[in-house]
Formats: sequence, C-alpha cells, structure tokens
Amino acid sequence: MNKYQKAVKLIKSSSHITGFTGAGISVESGIPPFRGENGIWSKYDPGILYINSLYNNPDTTWKHIKEIFYDFFGKAKPNEAHKILAKMEKEGLLETIITQNIDNLHQDAGSKNILEFHGNSRELICLECGERYKINNSIFDNMPPLCKNCGGILKPDFVFFGESIPEPARKLSFKEAELADLFIVIGTTGEIQPASLIPLIAKENGAKIIEINTDKSNYTDNITDIFLQEKATDAMQKLFAELSTKGD
Repeated sequence: MNKYQKAVKLIKSSSHITGFTGAGISVESGIPPFRGENGIWSKYDPGILYINSLYNNPDTTWKHIKEIFYDFFGKAKPNEAHKILAKMEKEGLLETIITQNIDNLHQDAGSKNILEFHGNSRELICLECGERYKINNSIFDNMPPLCKNCGGILKPDFVFFGESIPEPARKLSFKEAELADLFIVIGTTGEIQPASLIPLIAKENGAKIIEINTDKSNYTDNITDIFLQEKATDAMQKLFAELSTKGD
C-alpha cells in the first residue's frame, strides 16, 4: 500500500475532515509565498504590512499594497488543488477549509465553508468608522482610497502585523481543531502563530494529519502521519484519483 492509498484509507475512515491551507497551495496560481528566496519579502519591505505604517505613511504603504495584492494577485485563478478541495466538500468528504490565505481562490474554486483566519483582500474597511467597500475598478481612482462617509483611510480587510485575528474565524478555527478527526495540511510551513497552533491542537485531540508540501515543515517530523512531498496540484490530483477508484 503506497502513501496515497494510505491517505485515502484515512479519508474514507474519517467522519470530520478539515483542510488547512497556506501560501503553498496558491504558488501554482502564480502567487509567490511571502518568505523564501523568491518570496514577496525579498522584493518588498514587510514593514508595509504593519498597521502603524498605514496610519503614519498611507500614500507609500497603499502604493505597495495595490501593487502586491490587487495589480498582481488580482489576476490569479484557482488551480487544481483549490478545485479538488471544493469537489471534496461537495461530495461530503470535507467539512471545512481553514485558510491562512487572503487571495479568495478557495471561494473562486467553489468551496463554501471557509474560515479565513487572516481575513480577505476582496473588501476594504474604513479605519475610522468601519464602513466596508467591495473592491471595484474605481475604488483606487484616488490613492490612498478614502471612505465616502467620513474621509477615513481604507485598509484591506485582512490582518496586518499588530492586529488581532478576526472573529468568529479565530474561535471557529480552533473549534475545528477539537472536532476534526483528520486534518489535510497543504502548503504551509507552520511558522506563523497563532495559525500554526491549529494543527497541533488537532493532533492533541486525536486527529490524524495528512501533509502536502514540497519541503518539510515544522509539522512533518512532529505531528504528520502521512507526508506527501509534492506540489499541491500533483498531490491533490493523485489523491482524488485514488479516492475516485471503487473499493475501500
């Protein structure tokens, strides 16, 4: 029995399966990870994502935010790994996806039950009055974008350094770690807290861990039961093909 057959056996014997995704699942959609040799922070100063930077220097901060998250990321499309997770949910094999990503690709692929641990880039929120705005072509006509109600600076509705994890996503994500009997971890290094704690808590509560990553993560030698060391699209296609074969 190979690793994929073992993984499928785990999936078929589990009653509550949770997906847990990081930047690695979106690399094949053209979105680079933040860290590493070719990561975003090798080209941009990560200081732009500190909330004080947006308050103190909104013009420069917004210039870089628009370049990274809207001009570039906005062209990305979901890949096969995103689509297969959506199929698994539709077929009743997957309860929830907890994602650290802010790229909206799980939604675009058709997944419904998604917990966005770090928020999402598809809306802007006013730092003064809390008014929300959907992203559209005209919202960036004036830079930085300002609230029509009060004139306050708008920020993307994702977590900046120095901000808290949004509710109810935080509470529900940790609840999943208590409920799930299987976590499928895809494309995350396990370095960013508090998100990185979620699979650890799942393991403590008895969940099995299937990990898909091109390289070892902080989870691999500590909590992972089955390590599928491949690109997310390749691994998910093989896994789904094995799932689709008849028999146990």
